[in-house]
Amino acid sequence: MRIWCFDCFTDDDEEGRLKQSAMDNNNNNNNDDVDLDLNERELGVNEDERWPLCEEMMLATTEEEEEEDGAELEQLWSSEIRSHPHLLLQGESSNAAAAAAVGEDCTMEEADHDSYHKRAKVYSGLACSEARSASGVSSDAGSSVERTVSFGVASSSRTDVDMFCQNFILNYSRKDGKKDEGDDNGSSESEDFELHIDLTDDLLHMVFSFLNHIDLCRSAMVCRQWRVASSHEDFWKALNFENIRISIEQFEDMCLRYPNATEVNVYGTPSVNALAMKAATTLRNLEVLTVGKGHISENFFQALGECNMLRSVTVNEAILGNGAQEIHLSHDRLRELKITKCRVMRLSIRCPQLRSLSLKRSNMSQAMLNCPLLQLLDIASCHKLLDAAIRSAAISCPQLESLDVSNCSCVSDETLREIAQACAGLHILNASYCPNISLESVHLPMLTVLKLHSCEGITSASMTWIANSPALEVLELDNCNLLTSVVLHLSHLQSISLVHCRKFTELNLQSVMLSSITVSNCPALRRITITSNSLRRLALQKQENLTTLVLQCQSLQEVDLSDCESLSNAVCDIFSDDGGCPMLKSLILDNCESLTEVRFRNSSLGSLSLVGCRAVTSLELKCPRIEQICLDGCDHLENAFFQPVALRSLNLGICPKLSVLNIEAPYMVSLELKGCGVLSEASIICPLLTSLDASFCGQLRDDCLSATTASCPLIESLVLMSCPSIGSDGLSSLNGLPNLTVLDLSYTFLMNLEPVFKSCIRLKVLKLQACKYLTDTSLEPLYKEGALPALEELDLSYGTLCQTAIDDLLACCTHLTHLSLNGCVNMHDLDWGSTNVQPFDYFGVYSSGEITQEPAEAGNRLLQNLNCVGCPNIKKVLIPPAARFYHLSTLNLSLSVNLKEVDLACSNLVLLNLSNCCSLEVLKLGCPRLASLFLQSCNMDEAGVEAAISRCCSLETLDLRFCSKISSVSMARFRAVCPSLKRVFSSPNLAD
Repeated sequence: MRIWCFDCFTDDDEEGRLKQSAMDNNNNNNNDDVDLDLNERELGVNEDERWPLCEEMMLATTEEEEEEDGAELEQLWSSEIRSHPHLLLQGESSNAAAAAAVGEDCTMEEADHDSYHKRAKVYSGLACSEARSASGVSSDAGSSVERTVSFGVASSSRTDVDMFCQNFILNYSRKDGKKDEGDDNGSSESEDFELHIDLTDDLLHMVFSFLNHIDLCRSAMVCRQWRVASSHEDFWKALNFENIRISIEQFEDMCLRYPNATEVNVYGTPSVNALAMKAATTLRNLEVLTVGKGHISENFFQALGECNMLRSVTVNEAILGNGAQEIHLSHDRLRELKITKCRVMRLSIRCPQLRSLSLKRSNMSQAMLNCPLLQLLDIASCHKLLDAAIRSAAISCPQLESLDVSNCSCVSDETLREIAQACAGLHILNASYCPNISLESVHLPMLTVLKLHSCEGITSASMTWIANSPALEVLELDNCNLLTSVVLHLSHLQSISLVHCRKFTELNLQSVMLSSITVSNCPALRRITITSNSLRRLALQKQENLTTLVLQCQSLQEVDLSDCESLSNAVCDIFSDDGGCPMLKSLILDNCESLTEVRFRNSSLGSLSLVGCRAVTSLELKCPRIEQICLDGCDHLENAFFQPVALRSLNLGICPKLSVLNIEAPYMVSLELKGCGVLSEASIICPLLTSLDASFCGQLRDDCLSATTASCPLIESLVLMSCPSIGSDGLSSLNGLPNLTVLDLSYTFLMNLEPVFKSCIRLKVLKLQACKYLTDTSLEPLYKEGALPALEELDLSYGTLCQTAIDDLLACCTHLTHLSLNGCVNMHDLDWGSTNVQPFDYFGVYSSGEITQEPAEAGNRLLQNLNCVGCPNIKKVLIPPAARFYHLSTLNLSLSVNLKEVDLACSNLVLLNLSNCCSLEVLKLGCPRLASLFLQSCNMDEAGVEAAISRCCSLETLDLRFCSKISSVSMARFRAVCPSLKRVFSSPNLAD
């Protein structure tokens, strides 16, 4: 039996020595099998370095087979271990332990012959040779074992471990052609004891036909049946030795083993010429041959003539002959020939059946072709080919359909004219980077693809001759700097490219099949006219001088005209229903700074972007399907009409000059007009609107608000902050909003809130910041009459309410959860423990005069968040347990500069902010759940802080920055008093 491993091609001497060593070892361990589960730790192998081979081999053998196969497997294993020095054990003690461990594993129990419960086994010779190789092969590690990769896989892209298990090719045929069927001692009978998967050969063959070479090598390790099936020649038709260091003898043996191979690749091998010759003379069924990266003699090309089945030859990066002689190639059946990047003086090719020929980037000066059926000729970048040589080569191929002469600077119009006459069926022509051609008098009626990149001779006059190609489908004119206009009426044109044409001014295309237009970086382009029934997307970004656009595109859906600064208002007519784009869905006109009035009447438009159109003053949209519009940067917009639109949300707060607004949007739910300070006329018809923000709309009057509430009955959130023109009449219309829960009337001139109390019975949030004209009795309905029973959040910041009104509000409105009293100058103290407060106040009772409100249920206050930031007259805050602030979690008293005493007993308080309370002297805290305490810029001493936090067993954050009376050495004391502290913030300039 013969074993080839493309990872480790071994020379003959090494192979013989290893085989003899393996046979000696096999005689000593003839009848031993070893389980697959080898003890890698005893062998000195890490868990991460376990060989994938031991995980994949599902193999058991008979005793007779071990005598026959053990030696060669041992040879393979030993050479592999030498190639993996990380598997070698260090020290004699480690070697002895490894040998003992494997020797113990090599004596195993008798095999279980139950076909349904068989254990996976490996050859004993394989395991024992592993131990012996690990202990004694290190001296031979420098032998001539070459590390290679098979099947074109680069050695740097695989680990050594992966290479070993992936690249087995097992051949069980002897040199006399007879199969290994056992010997006279009965090894064939022992097949009955071999573990194998019982599949028919036909079924196995069909399954293996879907595997690649690496998987076939892995499958060969399962059992004898799979080894034989995986080595079938049907699976080894293609032999790929690209960039593999294989010797001539090894390649010859492979050719003998697989004489019916049809594909061979020896590109980049050390002896590429000899291997190519061997393949051409040995493999009579060879159809595809790839060679290169070396010296290829003239004899190789002569030998190709004897390979009758050859269909394709590729020669790449090679020196042909001696580089200065003529190479002759003659073959009667060759259909494809590639000679690329090769050094040769002259080429003579006679192949009557040749269909495709590529000589790309080869430096021959002459190419004589006798290929009457040639259809594709690629001579791109053949710089030494003269014009006459190119002409002679091309016209000798009357059936030519594709010609690539790009980067052949000698090509002239005369050559193209003769080629056009001789090759009437030419479909594809690539003449890019040919400066001498203008296509004058060149008639190519069958041409479908024309590429003319960077052709300096192409001008507008050339379009006349291009128009004589009625079948043209693809036209590329990039970097044609002398081209000024393109006017083409070609019914089959599908794609055109015009990039970096500096003098190009006009494009006029008429083609019902046109589907792709690429126009970019043409700074002089002024006019575009396009007629097409297939164009779906048109992008013309940064055409700064484009002034006229005419489109008749029935299928056009997306248009991008970003940064076309010269486009006028007339462009709107193109994209309206009466224009030429009835299926338009998306239109981008960003930074079109010449647009002043935008009017669209389009029944299909769904998205419009006018970002950066600063000159637009009027916008009128009658687009019932438009769902998205972007007006960022349209800061000069004065009039906006959306009638009707399908918008769901709209932000016009970025249009500060908007004065007239009409919206009819049946699906809109959110409208933001924040900052439209001059908006005086607004008609808003949005039956599904739930949120309206009209902050700082100073000109918005009561009649507008009344009309809006009537047409938008589902509003839940209404923001009228800084709308001084809103009065009692406008607020009375709020009774038409039964779902209103949020109302913001901050910075207004309201004096009477009676309309709010009567109309908004479901109100939950009421904001009255800086309402300077509210009197002390304005809020009496809240705490005397039980108005707004659902109210949870009340903001009275920067108001003028007196201390009594605030006390009554705090005492009676126990249902409030959030209360803000920031900047209230009339508030002096928050004292719920003084004797002058009525006892009933603690239970939510107001007893003054004739009106008495019943105590709240359970008597507990629901207040969770109390903000008293910047109240300059507060001096004392006292909240005893009797005040029943059981839900209070956040208290903010920062910037209360005259606050001196704070005494809190709040069981659920989590955050207390006393920052910048520079007069604070007394701090008493009975807050077991307090987690954050902020005392920035406070003048408390260390003893006061220590006493305050001693009862806060949950405190985690303490901020003492800029506290001048607290030294850095006190931090340890604070942590000792309050072990729960995790973060203590202090300034480096604390007093020492």
